[in-house]
Formats: sequence, C-alpha cells, structure tokens
Amino acid sequence: MPGRGQRPRSLRALATAWLGRLVERRIRSNGLDLSKLTFLPQAARLPLLRNGTDPVPALAELRRHCPVQRLGLSFGFAVHLVTGYEQARAVLADGDSYSNDMRHLFRDSSEGSAADVGGLGFTDPPHHTRLRKLVAPEFTRARLATLEPMIETIVTRRLDELAAAGSPADLAAHVSSRVPMDVICELLGLDDADHDAFVRLGTQRFDATGGTAASLGAVSEQKTMLLDVVARQRRDPGPGLIGRILQAEGETISDNDLAGLVDGIVTGGYETTASTISMGTAVLLRDPAHAAVVRDGCRADVERAVEELLRYLTVVQVAFPRFAKRDLELFGCPVRKDDVVAVSLSGADRDPLWAGPDPDQFDPTRSPDGGGHLAFGHGIHRCVGAELARMELRIVLPALFRRFPDLALAVPEDQLAWRRLSFVYGVEELPVSF
Repeated sequence: MPGRGQRPRSLRALATAWLGRLVERRIRSNGLDLSKLTFLPQAARLPLLRNGTDPVPALAELRRHCPVQRLGLSFGFAVHLVTGYEQARAVLADGDSYSNDMRHLFRDSSEGSAADVGGLGFTDPPHHTRLRKLVAPEFTRARLATLEPMIETIVTRRLDELAAAGSPADLAAHVSSRVPMDVICELLGLDDADHDAFVRLGTQRFDATGGTAASLGAVSEQKTMLLDVVARQRRDPGPGLIGRILQAEGETISDNDLAGLVDGIVTGGYETTASTISMGTAVLLRDPAHAAVVRDGCRADVERAVEELLRYLTVVQVAFPRFAKRDLELFGCPVRKDDVVAVSLSGADRDPLWAGPDPDQFDPTRSPDGGGHLAFGHGIHRCVGAELARMELRIVLPALFRRFPDLALAVPEDQLAWRRLSFVYGVEELPVSF
C-alpha cells in the first residue's frame, strides 16, 4: 500500500518499470542488439518529445541545470545527452574523440543487412572522407545554382496540383512531401515509379514508436531498393548523380557503398525538408507580418527568415550518435570509452546563451551571436545537402504565399497531427484553405 500522501503507481508506470527490468536482464544475459529493440526506453524519449513546435519544457530545464546529462538506460553502457549549444557544437566538431560507426551494436552487421546502416552519417574517416568527396561537388553553390530552374519548375507543378485539389487540401501530401522528393530523384537519376515508396520509407525510418527494430526494417527495405537501382545503373548508367559516380569510379566503388551513400542523400534530403516546409508554413501563418516577409521581402529578408525557421524548428531532433574512442571529460562529465554521446540539436538551438532572448519565439529578424544553428549538424558530418535544402525552402515558401495570398490553416494549429515520437519531427498532414 502507498504511504500517507503518496499516490498509487499507475498500471502504465508499473508496466514500464517491468519492461525496463526485462530489457536489462536480456541485455545482461545476451548482449545488446538494437535491431531487436521493439520500443524506446522512457529515459531516451526526452529529446524526441514536443508540444507542437516546441521541445518539452523538461528539455530546457535539463539544459539550464545540466547541459551534459548521463541518462539512466539499461543498455550496458552509458548514454550522455547534450542539450547546451556550446557543448553540442564541441562534440559535433570533435572527430578525434568520437566515432560514428555503430555496427558493434548489432549482432548481424553483414553487408546489406538491416544492421549495415552505412552512409556518411555512420561512417568514420578515411572511408567517410572518400565517400563524401564523391558527392560534395554536386552540392556546391555554383553547381546548385544550375538546379534552380528545375526546382522552380517542380514547385510550380506541385502548387498547380494543390490548387487543382481544391480548398481545403493537404499541403503535406501535395507540396511538402513531393517537392523535395522530386528534386532528389531528379538529382540522383531515380525513376518516378519509386517516389511513393521512398516517401513512405523516409517517414517510417525515423519513427521511434516501434523502437529501433521497426525503423531498421524501413532502412533495410530502402537499402534493398537502392541496391537494385545501383545494379541497374551499373549496367546502364542514368543521367543523374548515381550514373555519374558509376562512370567515374567504375569497380572501385561497391554497390553497397554507393547504395549507402545514395541512401543518406535520399534520407537527409527528403524527410527533413518536407517537415520544414509543412511546419514552416504553419509557423509563418501565425502572424501575417511573418508571412509577408517571405511573400514580399527582398532576398536577404527571405534568407534570414529561412535560417530562423531552420533554427526554431530544428526538425532533426538528435544528431547521429557518437561513441567515445577513449576515456575523456566532457564539460566536467566523465565519459568512458565506448559510451554514447547523443546531441539534442533541437535543445541546443533553443539555448538562450547562444540564440539570445526568447529563443522559444520565432523571430525572422534574429541574429544569434557566434556560429550558426545546428539544424544541419556541424563538423565533418554536417549535412552535405544543407545548401540544397536552403535553396528549396527559399523557392517554395515565397512561391506558396504569392500563389495563395489568403492561405490559412484549415484547422487550429493545436489540432494538427504532430508526430508523437520521431527523430525527424513533423506533422502527418497540414490541411490548408485558400
């Protein structure tokens, strides 16, 4: 029986505690295999939780009192959550102290398996350096400038489809999810027939409600699709980036490496931009003056508003996990070899010590002191397609508000279907009227 003044524990709390003990026993007896984890432990959920567009207040409280916090997880190793901007930037920039290779957490890490996550985000130098050099020239400002007419054409076509759907309509389905996937498929040389599958898998792989097992299932399915694409284009190279890499590298790059590289581009270039378009539209619709900035403002005004949306929303909530290569001290917190350091990007970008006053408010005139936001990460693993994402946002948002000057949410913002537990945050639908 509970003591005086104590409330009885709920059945849900008791079940959670029981599951936690069960996981701990399994880990101790069999070792951790993330590919079998079917739910995310409670303590690991904090950096993924939000109220609407805002991280939950508990994350800010943690940042204020302890910007580097060891989490109580039963994984057989320590996990340290970083929520402060200064601390996050330091971890992300330190390629000497941390590794991004997480294959040791999976029983089966054979080539092509679900555990063979691959891609730039989970690869260390010198392999990472070689792979990044293959794609970096495609994402320079000079190269991207040649893509601007193509992106404008795609945006116009998708806005036409939104108009044809009639008011009200789902902006996420007709515009947000389509524009970035169209751009990526055009850039890589992927078939239009694969669009719907990539859109579906791009959302599923970041959904943490089913633990890592469900997410890795989507990763594996997408990797299998891309292995097939690479094999086809090795026989008959297409006009996009995949074909150009195969023609330049030939047999020196394996199908698995190239599929992993393309997987990172598809994943990083689709879901993050799609979520930012939808949520950014909702944020801009809160204040007519803010919508006017992107509709009528000069190029510099639009660029500043886009940067503030990226900071404010930071849709990629947690950076790729880092594994300590040696014992070290992180801002007073002892970190042991093989410990995990998880950086809360959404928490760091709301740090008032960097962002300035009222970091939980969207302010298109904001100019933070020192450095830039971490929405694209930082250091050698900073998103290679960051400039492409910026270009898409600078094109689609002004075009949207000019095409539909009376654009409005068709439901109150607090009734939107926000994703409950996802590494890339967003809304399932964005009903708009026009």
